[in-house]
Amino acid sequence: METITNFDNILDKFLIDGELKSVEPYGFGHINRTYLAVYDVNGQNKRYIVQQINSKLFDPVENLMSNIELVTEFNRAKIRANGGDPDRESLTIVRTKDGKTFYKRDEDSYFRVYIFIENTVAYQTVSNDKDFYYSAIAFGNFAKLLAEFDASKLYEIIPNFHNTKKRFNDFKKAVADDILKRAKECQEEINFVMEREHYYGQLVDKIASGEIPLKVTHNDTKLNNVLLDDKTGEPVAVIDLDTIMPGTLCYDFGDSIRFGCNPCEEDEKDLSKVNFRFDLYKVYLDGYLTALGDGITQAEKDNLALGSIMMTIECGMRFLADYLSGDTYFKTTRPGQNLDRCRTQFKLVSDMEKIFDEMNALVK
Repeated sequence: METITNFDNILDKFLIDGELKSVEPYGFGHINRTYLAVYDVNGQNKRYIVQQINSKLFDPVENLMSNIELVTEFNRAKIRANGGDPDRESLTIVRTKDGKTFYKRDEDSYFRVYIFIENTVAYQTVSNDKDFYYSAIAFGNFAKLLAEFDASKLYEIIPNFHNTKKRFNDFKKAVADDILKRAKECQEEINFVMEREHYYGQLVDKIASGEIPLKVTHNDTKLNNVLLDDKTGEPVAVIDLDTIMPGTLCYDFGDSIRFGCNPCEEDEKDLSKVNFRFDLYKVYLDGYLTALGDGITQAEKDNLALGSIMMTIECGMRFLADYLSGDTYFKTTRPGQNLDRCRTQFKLVSDMEKIFDEMNALVK
């Protein structure tokens, strides 16, 4: 994607009032190019998020935006019915002048605009229990709002995203090909994945059988995708809906635990510093189930702890496969970074396995 220097012709396609004052790069995202546009409306500033969509990853863009439109409109109606403020508690798509949810400039340039949600903050890491608890409330509320939504209406934007059986087959191929002859450096890690094959079909098979219901999943439930009120710290809205797809709540819960219960960086080399924070697991579980209330089935509850292990080992498996394949998917800034990333995930899996009964008992 090119760096945009002149936005006038792009933003003129959208239903935005006022005079454009400035457009600057915004945020920490690596997938789409994100900008903050400021307009003067009768002497007052009005801000918008402008994104150039990564059409190579999200192809076709029409399907991506269909998912986001369906989910946001459903949520906004629910929020309104509950007496809330949909413009603050949900993403608001700004349409183009011809009524579309995005503007296609040419074959590789797609743009969308959201209203900026003011007086909020998003954190990149978990620094205290309160923020993590409120992120659980936010994602729990998000899931409860969508509990009655027909997930089959959504496109699978990234096919087999959490099909762990397929991820395992891809991993085995990367090991067999060993194109850079790196397998000899990480045989212990390869064995770790191979020895845990019994995990990989459990959630996939339970969804296929109907034991676990197919629901809308966010699929990127990190703290930085929750907007918190900048004064009270309470949850305001869930953002970044690009990976909204059909799946199970166990995926979303598990990914939050994978991300938030690790006190270290994802590529920490010193594994003695990497420890699964059971106390933070308790905090998140409490917030998530409190927010969901009756919006979760018993089967989903019974598999939340398993989802935590599954999302962590799946992520580690993907890091290791990418390392063996030449670091072609995950962005790296130094040699061996994907190997270090996989090792932190496997350390967390090992920690969780030791207290798995306690994790399950806490849910019950």
